[in-house]
Amino acid sequence: MEEFRRAYARLCAAGGEAPQEAVLRRLRELGEAPGRGRLDLAAQSLSLETCGALGRLLPGAAPFAEVALGDCGLSEEGVKLLLHGLCSNTTVKSLDLKGNNLRTMGAEALGKLLRQNKSIRSLILEWNSLGVWEEGFSFFCQGLGANKFLQRLDLRNNQINHHGAGELAMALKRNASLQELDLRWNNIGLLGGRALLNCLHSNKTLKRLELAGNNVPSDILKAVETCACSPALSASEQALDYNQDRQTILSETQNQACMLSKEILNLKDEKTKQFLDLMDTIDKQREEIARSGRMSAGRVSQLQEALKEQHSIMNSLKAKLQMTEAALALSEQKVHNLGELLSAMKQEQANVVERHFAELQQQQQEGADREGKLFRDLSACNEKNLLLRNQVDELEKKCKVQQDQLFQLKQDLTNTTAELKLRAVQAEERLEMEKRRLKQSLEDMESLRLKEVDHMTQHMEASERSLQDRVQRLEAIRIALEEELSQVKAAALTERGLAEEELIKVRNQARLDEQRLEHLEEKLRLMTESRDEAQNCCLKQKQMVSEAQAKASQLSLHADGLRRRIEELQQDLNSKEQEKVTEVNKVKVELQEQIGHLQAERTAQEGLREKIAALERQLKVLSSNHREALLDKEGEISVLLEKLRMKEADISRMREEEAQRANLLQNAIMAYVQGSPLRAHSSRK
Repeated sequence: MEEFRRAYARLCAAGGEAPQEAVLRRLRELGEAPGRGRLDLAAQSLSLETCGALGRLLPGAAPFAEVALGDCGLSEEGVKLLLHGLCSNTTVKSLDLKGNNLRTMGAEALGKLLRQNKSIRSLILEWNSLGVWEEGFSFFCQGLGANKFLQRLDLRNNQINHHGAGELAMALKRNASLQELDLRWNNIGLLGGRALLNCLHSNKTLKRLELAGNNVPSDILKAVETCACSPALSASEQALDYNQDRQTILSETQNQACMLSKEILNLKDEKTKQFLDLMDTIDKQREEIARSGRMSAGRVSQLQEALKEQHSIMNSLKAKLQMTEAALALSEQKVHNLGELLSAMKQEQANVVERHFAELQQQQQEGADREGKLFRDLSACNEKNLLLRNQVDELEKKCKVQQDQLFQLKQDLTNTTAELKLRAVQAEERLEMEKRRLKQSLEDMESLRLKEVDHMTQHMEASERSLQDRVQRLEAIRIALEEELSQVKAAALTERGLAEEELIKVRNQARLDEQRLEHLEEKLRLMTESRDEAQNCCLKQKQMVSEAQAKASQLSLHADGLRRRIEELQQDLNSKEQEKVTEVNKVKVELQEQIGHLQAERTAQEGLREKIAALERQLKVLSSNHREALLDKEGEISVLLEKLRMKEADISRMREEEAQRANLLQNAIMAYVQGSPLRAHSSRK
């Protein structure tokens, strides 16, 4: 907004004129409150230069969506400059020009604006004078008829007469976007009201039309504003209701299309999510299988390492066993050697003893001389024998100790060999068990993995097939439902069109009958006004006519009741269609139930169609009865008219007779007065 204010000041300076302080102050105030998007210059007196500067700033994308220029006292040239700038604007949605006394040039500029601008949705022209000049207002109406974007138009207090209303009616027949039109406090009158009422048959978008304060008869006013119950007025009601129904049907179809597209997208998202979840579960299972394989491989490697350690322990035990066996063999060899040495020593000792005994015997035989020597030798031998015996005892003790050690070593060896054999057997059994368990676990894991993979692939294929079948079924059901819905809508539209055509024909006939009745009523009113003296005689005839009108109004009320019944049935049909749409949404959960519901709905619709056909037949019968009643009433009215003519002839004859009687009385009175003594007395005086 600050840039807009600077540009305004710069343009005013370039034009050699000082910018208006009030406009600058208002633009500054608007700039201090950002986010409003509204150019409010209401009640500010704008000069021609300011209008030109604003008109040069408004084309393109202005920084606001609403422009309020009410009660600014704009001149014709200023309005032309401003509206010329707005013709190419793309951001302004609302324009307020009330209270500016716009006339011919303003109306022409507004018509040009409506032709060229594509962004304005609301136009307020209250308290102007657009309807005074018919040429300018016709140009404005041409622009309104060519516009395709305006939705709200306010033309209150614009001095629009019945000619301007006719131009507006022609514009409304061609306009396809206007939804609200306010024509209060003008001078439209009866002809303009009828023209606007007739244009509602061809307009498809107008939802609200205000005609208060226009000297429009109450029946037309009620027909347009409150939709009264007479047949001629129900046409406007039907047109407005048809426009509203058309808008609601369009919005509902758009909403349904959006909902269906959202549901399709949701189904696609769910399918992709399910597929991604399935792939994630497959990946997780693959990771778990790989992790279990790694764990089993690690356990196998650990068991292999433990087996290798057991083998190494067995090898070390075998080496120790071999070493102990070698040591045992060495000790046995030593014991054997010691035994051989002991036996050799014993043999030598025995040999020595035998030799000594032999020597002793020889010496005893040789001489007694040598006894002492032998005794000494014998003592020496005894000492040697003692020494040898001591050595033998020591050797025996050592042999016993070595035998005990060998026995202990043998026992230890047997125990260790038994333990080693048991451990080896246990280790081999454990190894075999571990191998079998590992093989079994690997086989089980492989079979489980294969089964899970097969199961997952089968589940994926089955889920994909089921999803594809479900999507195909849903698509087929959706297409069938859409076709059925389009057929039902087309049938409903055709039936509705036929019913509307018949209703329009009946209403046209009723309108013609009402026009005839109105014409006859006007004639009767004129006759009753011109012949005040015959009112007492015509009271009965008027009462009869009022009774006929009451009957006609009752028939019209009855026809309106039937029409409301048809509308209620149409609303029921629409509600049934909405229920059908909701059931279409429930198709995803319970398809079979929905088929039953759809069949039930189809039967209900057939029943409703039969009811509608019966009501249409009743309506035709009632219309024919109404026509016969109207014909009867016309015959009665003609009879009454003939009676009125006869009464008028009687009245004229009675008047002539009264006039003759009055003349006779007057002549008699004059003759009496002339021949009476009073006349002679007065003549003497």
